[in-house]
This record gives sequence, C-alpha cells and structure tokens, in this order.
Amino acid sequence: MALAEDLAAGDVTTRTVVPPDALARGTFSAREPMVLAGLAVAARVFARVDPRVTFTARVADGTLLPRGAVVAAIEGPAHGVLTGERSALNLLQRMCGVATLTRRFVDALPPGSRARITDTRKTNPGLRALDRYAVRAGGGHNHRNDLSSAVLIKDNHVAVCGGVRPAIERARRAAPHTMRIECEVQSLDELDEALSAGVDVLMLDNFDDAQTVEALRRIRSLAHAPIVEVSGGITLERAPTLAAMGVDVLSVGALTHGARAVDIGLDLEVTGSWDGTTP
Repeated sequence: MALAEDLAAGDVTTRTVVPPDALARGTFSAREPMVLAGLAVAARVFARVDPRVTFTARVADGTLLPRGAVVAAIEGPAHGVLTGERSALNLLQRMCGVATLTRRFVDALPPGSRARITDTRKTNPGLRALDRYAVRAGGGHNHRNDLSSAVLIKDNHVAVCGGVRPAIERARRAAPHTMRIECEVQSLDELDEALSAGVDVLMLDNFDDAQTVEALRRIRSLAHAPIVEVSGGITLERAPTLAAMGVDVLSVGALTHGARAVDIGLDLEVTGSWDGTTP
C-alpha cells in the first residue's frame, strides 16, 4: 500500500536523472537515540521494488540505539534504492517512533512492577499489524487486535443497553464461555454495578488518583477480583503512580496515535555500473 501510494506511475525523477545501470550502496543511521523496530518491513519494501537490492540489518529489532548507530546497509541498482527509499524510511521511522515511546513508558514503571503497558486500537489505518509489532519491540503488550478479538463494553454500549449491568449480562449470555468480558466504567457507581454483575476485566476510564485508589480498595476486597485496567490520559509522569497503586494494565493510546517518527538517515554513494553480479 505504501509503495503503491508513493510510486504511482513510476519514479519519474530517478528514471530521468539516474543512469539505468548505476549501482549504489549506503547505510541507514540513527540520527537520535531510539529503539529499533521494522527492519524486515524496510527490507521488504526494497525487495518489492527490485529484488536485486540487498538490505542487511546490522542490529536487531528491540535494540536501544545511540545517536549515530548504523542500523542497516543497502546495496544494489541505484534505481531500486532511490525508488524505495522514502517508503522504507516512512515505515521504519514510524515503527521506531512507536517502539521508542513504548520503551519510555515501560522504563517509567517502578522496579518490580507487574503492570503491563498496552496499546489500543487507535492505530494508523491499514498499518495496525506494524504498529502492534512496534509496541512489542518496545517492550509493551498488545490489547485486542480487532472488534472480534474480545468483548469490551464501552460507554456507548452501556448507553444503548440501558446500564452497565444489563450490558454485561447480555454479553455473558451471548459470548463464548472461553471469552473474557471487559467493561469500561466511568464512575464508582458504575464500578459497583460491574462488580455485582461479575465482570472479568474492569477498565477504569479517566479516573483520577483518588478514584483509582478507592476503586482498587473495592475491587481487592472481593474473593475473585477482576483484572484492573486503567485508560485515558495516561502520561509518562503519571504511569509510575498508577503502577505503584497496583493496577494490572495501563492502556495507552498515545503509543500509536501520538508517537513521533524518529530521525533515520540514508547516506548513499555510487559504486559503479550493473553487470549482473554483486559489486
């Protein structure tokens, strides 16, 4: 999709400026500290443009890189390298950005914390698989992949069903017995309703610290307490506090919708003309 969008009817600049038999080689380098993710995706871009282009990773996904580190080397027909450059960089820079932000959240958790940092469905349209992979490369976990993956009752479901308890009861009757029922609550009253209905996972949406402490007190008083997830406006500064309170999951939409593409550069040099063999 990325290639089709960028290539369209062909790379007119490369076709008109660069000799067809020119060869090039170069390196991808980190221009700022980052967590690496997406090397296989970048390699696939060049393979689709021209199978004769070789893309060689120098480090593994998930590695924390300093500024100046060489990420990968590339070599082959200059036409293929230049045509695939921007699509490969766009995907690689975004995925590294997601992985880097995820690692910052993971590292912000207190030592020994068992809380998980997870993504949400707030991903780039058409690129969810790549966003989710980048979150894992950064040390985070994935939430549900799509609407069919789990029952997650949100505020609008509650509104349509006439309350938290009716929504949970309907889900319990209809969902497979192997599927957990998760419900978002926006107040302590809704929390009590969800607990009385026997929910499996509770999502505390936009609870402040005092509300979260009270919610956890009520939840932990039960013999069979549900998993506790917090969501809504979770920042790097607040994540350690929430984890220390004892929540199980911090779902952070910003991992994918707020990540900044990191700076990765590709520096090339011409190495000769193509003769059918590796230069």
